[in-house]
Amino acid sequence: MKVKALAKDVGIPPRKVRLVVNMVRGRKVDEALTMLKFVPTPGAKAVAKVVKSAAANAENTFQLSPADLRITEIFADQGRTLKRFRPKSRGHISPILKRSSHITVFVSEEQ
Repeated sequence: MKVKALAKDVGIPPRKVRLVVNMVRGRKVDEALTMLKFVPTPGAKAVAKVVKSAAANAENTFQLSPADLRITEIFADQGRTLKRFRPKSRGHISPILKRSSHITVFVSEEQ
């Protein structure tokens, strides 16, 4: 049984989150959380929070053992983009795009 957890509009660009997501894909939940604890990027903290949430959903809703859970699918999609502008010389402006991401994690019990 696949159990899902989702974090929307995390204030980190998906390109940076995908670097962390690719490290933990296919690993056991305990192993993934241990790895994420020692990764120094802000994206690791956000991914760890979603992985913990998926494990808690599996444990509380479907009574699955957290020790047997494995991350089957994990991905980071683009969320909304805040558009800001910065003044430049001679009356021009340049856009600043503050990107956000949606992090989705599926865990399931390994056989």
